[in-house]
Amino acid sequence: MKAFILAAGEGQRLRPLTDRCPKPMVLVGNRPLLERIVDQLKAAGITEIWINLHHCPESVRKHFGDGSRFGVNISYSLEETLLGTAGAVKNRESDFLETFLVYYGDNYVEIDLADMVRFHREQKAFATIAVFPADETSASGVVEADRSGRIRRFLEKPPPGATASRLVNAGIYLLEPAVLRAIPGAQKSDFGRDIFPTLLAQKKLLCAYSLSGKVIGIDTPLLLSRLESYLLERKSG
Repeated sequence: MKAFILAAGEGQRLRPLTDRCPKPMVLVGNRPLLERIVDQLKAAGITEIWINLHHCPESVRKHFGDGSRFGVNISYSLEETLLGTAGAVKNRESDFLETFLVYYGDNYVEIDLADMVRFHREQKAFATIAVFPADETSASGVVEADRSGRIRRFLEKPPPGATASRLVNAGIYLLEPAVLRAIPGAQKSDFGRDIFPTLLAQKKLLCAYSLSGKVIGIDTPLLLSRLESYLLERKSG
């Protein structure tokens, strides 16, 4: 299985930490979050990895090279103009001919990837979205799903009162190659805002894989500090 890591973000709210590197390359516990994700993929047996680049691309290339130092094979997709989460993957459509993984590079996620793959295949899903419960949902993609995990609605950053669901998108997807055909080419598009609602309208089977482990983004200095504290506590414990 191949994976596509979204790592092009500038991370403006983390400046000056991101003045010379993209957000996923910010150090967390003395090493980049992106390195932790690559190690996680390798541990799950996923060693063919694409990483998209835009802001300070050389910082990623210099650190990872071809991936051999980390036991994986890394290729890069440079975006002169940001294409959005879905547009970035569409840009490499010919490289994903079987079920593949998309991983948002600015999230720390505790997940059993092998179990998620098993769930996706058992459900025969068109797309599977990793989700977790959250108290605050207004800044995230929110999923409404039935007891079997079948997704009924996907709402990107819903206003207060739009949904009672607290299941939030963790930024990890398993996708069938046919999903790429629903993404318009040569233009910006986003999975949460554009593609998942379109697929649901087309009656495609989208499933929610519920996580029990920790999920922490690094969008702000406060969240970054929270992640660093959590990793220190886990290490000392």
